[in-house]
Amino acid sequence: MEFSVMLTTMAGGMLKTGAIFVLTLLGSLPLGMIVALLRKSRFMPVRALISIYISVIRGTPLMLQLLVWYFGPFYLFGFNIGGWRFPAIIVAFVVNYAAYFAEIYRGGIESIPQGQYEAAQVLGYTKTQTFMRIILPQVIKIIMPSVTNEVITLVKDTSMAFTLAYAEVFSLAKQISASQTSFTPFIIAGVFYFVANYVVEIVMTRIEKSMDYYK
Repeated sequence: MEFSVMLTTMAGGMLKTGAIFVLTLLGSLPLGMIVALLRKSRFMPVRALISIYISVIRGTPLMLQLLVWYFGPFYLFGFNIGGWRFPAIIVAFVVNYAAYFAEIYRGGIESIPQGQYEAAQVLGYTKTQTFMRIILPQVIKIIMPSVTNEVITLVKDTSMAFTLAYAEVFSLAKQISASQTSFTPFIIAGVFYFVANYVVEIVMTRIEKSMDYYK
């Protein structure tokens, strides 16, 4: 296979990797906030359920979770999973990363002094207004470095989609390398991942710097 053809083929795989990355962030960032708030619920059964969910997700490999989400509907309910591969990947990634983001959010929320809540109450703010206008902007600033680390990890974790034989860039690298008996596809994949992470780092750093007015 010519290098140009190999590069074009793997570039197509990188687009699929990008789709996993973007959809995971769109789903896991807001879901993580919901999970974090439920984790602090006054209703004990809800807190317990969320704690179990986070423990299970953080205590088991993402690869195993991908297999469960893909094959589970078939073994449990007999569903046809022919077109379920990509949705299963997205669901598994979103559920997995939401748990990690939830703990990051929780740490940020708990770092805010209680006095700020009391001051907002004195000023007549509702709980929703207090959270959205006072607490959340500070939390976002505090957690940005941790979120950046998770986002960079996500770029690399997208390679786990090869578990379900999804033709993202890493899966294609393995296939081409095996058929061509060449290490070049892995080098190309490494460059793709490095460039993607470099772009993510630049974007996240600019976002973080744009929030310096909270100092």
